[in-house]
This record gives sequence, C-alpha cells and structure tokens, in this order.
Amino acid sequence: MTLASTTTTSTRSAALRFALVAAMTTVFVLLTGFLDGNDGVSASRLLAQPAYPLANAMPGVLLALLLLILTRRTLLSFGVAYLAQAVMYGVNALKVANLGTPLLPADFRMVGQLRKGGMHVLGSYLPHSPWPYLAIIAGIALVVAMWCFEPPLFARRTGGKRVVAGGLLSITLATLLVGVPGWGNLYNGHKLWLEPWSAAATTSHSGLVSSLVMFHLQDRRTKQKADPNAVSNLLQSTGDAVRTRMQTPVGDSTALPDIVVIQSESFFDPSIVRGYENAHLTPNLTRLAAGGMSGPLHVPTYGGGTIRTEFEVLTGLSLRYFGNMQFPYLQLNDKVVPSMVRVLRSHGYETVAIHGNDPTFWNRNTAFKALGFDRFVSQSSFPANAAMDGKYMADSAMTDEIMAQLKDSGAPQFLFAISLEAHGPYDVTPKDVAARDAIAVPAAISAKDKVEVQNYIYHMQHADQELGRLAALLAKRSRPTLLLFYGDHLPGLTGAYQATGFVDGQNMLGQAGTWLLIDPRNPGSAQRVDMASWMLPGLLLERAGIHDNAYFALTQVLAPSLAMLTRAPGATPVAESAQQKQFDNDMASVALLQMKGKLDKLLPASFLPTNTAVAKQDDDESQGIPSSAAMGIHR
Repeated sequence: MTLASTTTTSTRSAALRFALVAAMTTVFVLLTGFLDGNDGVSASRLLAQPAYPLANAMPGVLLALLLLILTRRTLLSFGVAYLAQAVMYGVNALKVANLGTPLLPADFRMVGQLRKGGMHVLGSYLPHSPWPYLAIIAGIALVVAMWCFEPPLFARRTGGKRVVAGGLLSITLATLLVGVPGWGNLYNGHKLWLEPWSAAATTSHSGLVSSLVMFHLQDRRTKQKADPNAVSNLLQSTGDAVRTRMQTPVGDSTALPDIVVIQSESFFDPSIVRGYENAHLTPNLTRLAAGGMSGPLHVPTYGGGTIRTEFEVLTGLSLRYFGNMQFPYLQLNDKVVPSMVRVLRSHGYETVAIHGNDPTFWNRNTAFKALGFDRFVSQSSFPANAAMDGKYMADSAMTDEIMAQLKDSGAPQFLFAISLEAHGPYDVTPKDVAARDAIAVPAAISAKDKVEVQNYIYHMQHADQELGRLAALLAKRSRPTLLLFYGDHLPGLTGAYQATGFVDGQNMLGQAGTWLLIDPRNPGSAQRVDMASWMLPGLLLERAGIHDNAYFALTQVLAPSLAMLTRAPGATPVAESAQQKQFDNDMASVALLQMKGKLDKLLPASFLPTNTAVAKQDDDESQGIPSSAAMGIHR
C-alpha cells in the first residue's frame, strides 16, 4: 500500500469517526429535547431557535465527549451521559409533582443530607412502582454491555492528542459547573429565556438544564450589598412608630412568661380549599382563635422546604431579601446568627429546640447552635416507646415531651417544637385506617389523590387535637405561658388542589397558611391579622413584654405593608404600591445589615435600649462564640 493510499484511508477513517460523533451529538440533542418535554427545546424548534435545544443539551454533550476521550467508546459515553441526565430529569419530575417547582441549583445541596438522616424523609418521595428502578437497572446493564463489547473508536495512544482534548474538555466542563461568568454570553435572558422570579416559567421556555445553568450563573454573580442610607430612609418614614413600639410594654413586664412555639408540619385550615369551606376540620384552632391573635400566614415555601419558614420565624429575616439562600441551614457559615433566640437568651431565657427526628437532617444540630439554642432535644432523647403514627413520630409524643421539658421554677423557658406526623408524602397507611377512610373528600378529587388527602387530613386533625390538649395543659400551669402555633407550609397535595381549586381563585403557590398566638391562662378578644413568617418573632417578643429591639419592632411596623409580599418560589408576585416598593427596597438593606450583625451600629441612640438585660455571655464565650457586644449587636 502506497503512502498516498494509507493517508487517504487514514483521512477517510478520521472523517467517519468525526461523522459518527457528530451524529451521536445530534441524536443526543434531539433526545434531550424529548426527555425535557418543553416546547422551547423540542426537535421542532431546532431550526427555528437552535440556541435553545443546543444550550439545554450542551452540558450533557460535554460530559459525553469527555467520557469518549476517557473510554474511547462512543455508544458507552453518550449512553452514560444520557442516563445521568435521565436520572436528573426523574428527580425533577418528583419535585414538580410534590412541591410544584422544578429543580434549582441549591437543591443539589440536598445530596449531602442523604447521609445525615435525610434518606428517611426524602426517600419517602421516591416512586413506589418498580418500573423506574428496573429502567435504571436496565440502563446500567446496557452500559456494562457496551463497555464489554463495543469496539474502541480510536487507538489508545494518540501522540498526546487524547491528553490535550481531555484536558480542554475537563476545563470547559469545570468552568460551567463552577459558574464562570463567560458562560453568561450564552446562558442569559437575551439569548434564551430567563424569568428570575420563576424557575417554572424559565424551565418551560428554556429547558431544565439551561434553567439550572442560568440560575447558577445568576447566583454566582449576584453579590448583595447593603446600602446604609436605606436605614436612614426607612427610619425617616417609620421612626416614630418604631419608638412607640419599643417604649410600650405589653402585659406585666416584671414576670416574663414561658414561651412555647409549635411549628406544625404542613398544617393549614382546609376551609380555603373548594369543597371544604364548611367542613370545620380544625375545631381547636377555631376555638382558641376566639381568645387570641390569629390569621393568614404568608410563608416562603410550598409543599416542603420547612427550614425556609423555620429560619424566618427564628431570625425575623425574610428570605425575600436573600435571593441566593434557598436552604438557609445548609448555607449558613457564621457561628453567630442574630435571632429571636438570642434576644430571649439576653433576657435570661433558657432556650430549647425539640424535634423527634435525626438532629443532623437539614443541618439543624449546627444551625441551632448558631441561632443560640442552649439545648436540642432530638429523636434519641425521646422515650423509646414514643408514639408513632404512619411513617413518623406522632404529635402526641411531641406534646408529652414539651410538658416534660417545662419547669415550674427557675429561669423562663423558650421551647421551639417542630412536629413531624403530618409530613408527606401521604401514601403511608396510618394507625387508624377506619378513621382515615371516614374522612369525606370532594368528588372532583381522583381516587389516587383521595387517599393522600384523607391521610393528610387524618394527621392534620391530630395536630389540631394536640393543639387543644397542649393549650389546656398550659392553662393549668402556675407560671404564665405564651403559645404560638403555625403551619410551616401547605402540604404538597398538588393533584387535589388542581382538581378542586381554592376559594380565593389563586393557585397553590399563592396560598397563605395559618397562625395563632394565645395566652392559655388568660384568653382575650379575637384579633385577626395578616402576618408573614418573618414577622412572627417580633410580635411574639412584643407580647412577651420584650420591646427593646429596634429591628423586631420595625418588622411589626412594616407588617401591614409587607406581609402579603412573602410568597413561595414561583408564585405570582403581588403588585406593590409606591410606598410598598420603597419599604421593600429599604428593608432589603436593613435585613442584610441585621444578618451581618451590623445594624445596631447604624441606629440612632434613640433606638437603643437604655436598660439592657444581662446577656448570657459566659456560656457563649466558653464555647468560643463572641458576645453580643463583641458582635456590635445591642440587645
């Protein structure tokens, strides 16, 4: 064979290999669009708007090409990349079905929670049908077969070409994963479709992968900076009202009450759902509301993400002003976080968290220390025979533990209890099947969704019953007690909501939950007030007679204007008046300064208390935690 013919054969072979890779890339792009299912990245749009399907498939293509360099097998490489992509799309489908929103970059932080007690809760959302798992097993078997039988596309030794190509692909993929700004030239709202306020809208137009990349790039380049002038602007408008709040005691300020806060898992009053308007499923909540404060509670999540609401209640900080913080406990890096807990500690309270679950799930064991809790009573501290109902610990066991923790003498106590019984998914058979089956369900709800609705209401009614029992027990105590009860979010009964709709005509993401604040020993007159979860701690401190914190007083002054702006991710934004927009913009800087512990340094002397309670500094400093004074936080 002559040199010319050898060269021609080599060139033809290289061209065939290139054509094969190009064909596989094209197929991968088309199949990714099919897997995605959104019209914006479908095969029919490849010619009309090629940037959309190509951008959506590019990360997978880069992974496939890198695998090709490493394995030298074409079908194997593209198959592994597609299988990994399919698993991600499957997880996205589960999240949409249960929580109503697609995957976001922050969701990948949850992978680390699977080894920290998270599998017990998160694993419940995995499909019960064997078919998805059989499909994964079949995919893995096919990958193994391709590894064994597919011939290499090119020789093992290529004179360094594989090393160079592999290095370039690795660097390119790495820059995409870490969010190098240059990728914004492709993944942006001008070339693709980005709606920063709605991951669902972005995904439906641009595809899941592109939306993940765009939100990732947005998070990486968004650096929040506080404007100190915002403090002055806001206090010019609200200063007199804030001073009034800080100077007006509520109740007997000489005897601080014990405080019990119940974060009731997925609790809401179903009367807001069509078909349940007159069902009266929360009799204890209704009865107690007649003697205290209650109303709609606007929370920053739907169907899950409990720690979003929890963070807001404990800190008084709205996640609305921290766009990059999707899962706060997984993203907190500070050893000291300003919170209602620390304010109470500075007034002599013993602070205790109670939760019948693994303490490491959601990173609560670390986060609660930063927030200022003295103790965390978690699953292992409950009695071995603590009642269970369905998959999780019963709310009755939590009530028992609360009463066991309360003391009749000594320092005032703050108990923050997190229930678990009504946690989804709602396909686990409860203890009393007959009671579950007796629950009426609107005819519009399908057979599958009917059982889930019945399971939820079964557990929710237990929460209502335990609310009544706890209030009765607290009313008999010799010490005064304040009881705050609220639901962290609506349950993820998406199919049922879509079948029935809501009384107010809005969708599930725009619905408010419920809250209640009472003095069980001394009920008063009913007051119905719209609140957001981040405004509850200011109200609680005020009702406890603690009114020396300007930030929490400010949240109460702004509550009528800003409460309804708190919404779940993806919910339709509320139209704001000019004054609301100004308050909202200024509050963003104020919240950031509060989070950093720098707000009090910018407050005028008239907003600082003249008689500061003795803080528990010794305990903090013995743990290496700076005191409030050292942090520049005046209590």
